[in-house]
Amino acid sequence: MLFDSNKMLLLAGPCSLENKDLALKVASTLKSIADTEPRINLIFKGSFDKANRTSLSSKRGPGLEEGVEIFKAVKEATGLPCVTDIHAPGQAAKIAEVCDVLQIPAFLCRQTDLLVAAAETGRVVNVKKGQFLSPDEMEFVVNKLEGAGAKEIWLTDRGTSFGYQNLVVDMRAMPIMGKFGHPCILDATHAVQLPGASGGKSGGKREFVPTLACASLAAGANGLFLETHPTPAEALSDAESQLPLDSLPTWLPHWLGIWEHAQKMPEIGF
Repeated sequence: MLFDSNKMLLLAGPCSLENKDLALKVASTLKSIADTEPRINLIFKGSFDKANRTSLSSKRGPGLEEGVEIFKAVKEATGLPCVTDIHAPGQAAKIAEVCDVLQIPAFLCRQTDLLVAAAETGRVVNVKKGQFLSPDEMEFVVNKLEGAGAKEIWLTDRGTSFGYQNLVVDMRAMPIMGKFGHPCILDATHAVQLPGASGGKSGGKREFVPTLACASLAAGANGLFLETHPTPAEALSDAESQLPLDSLPTWLPHWLGIWEHAQKMPEIGF
């Protein structure tokens, strides 16, 4: 198993892979963090295709073929395991050659064929809870994956639609989804998005990322999903919600402390 209950999961990297140079720069920084902090189980993330952009003219990333080569370069340079999202069943096997975790985007979390294709690769499957689903409904997503023979399943919350162009995170989602027997993660950067609220693209409230990360870990999350970029304002996507790469060393000790304390909390028995 890739999950280790003695370590805090951290899925981190740029929103879009953008290009090999950026990916290697971020991955090498993350590798340095992982090498100095044994309590972190760090997975490099990046998207080869941002297939659900608000606008037809939005930049989508390098694409499948170039994305595969970028992941190969990251793994060769750093040895870090990698995660990326897939959008169609036909992408699963190809991505499974270079990524240790296949991620199902929130909007596609109920797509049976996509879930089955990801499960059949034998890789870890990380499913983001749809913004339109309650945490309880993720049980049916888990059932599909288990029925398709998934060897390891992770569940990630990224907030729930709340009125127009806003998301909220219900911290009860962590213990609720935890009942299904698989690790639970908070996507703390997508959770601060303001979908479609920035003139044909999503806005965001980056300043609330640390707060949501702290709260989710205190609520029992097994880890965090964080998008990070050396210069977020210049990022091709999610510029308003990604964390500056150089801020991670400041926040990680606090998040780890909360995670460690939460591991010692007694289980709720009523």
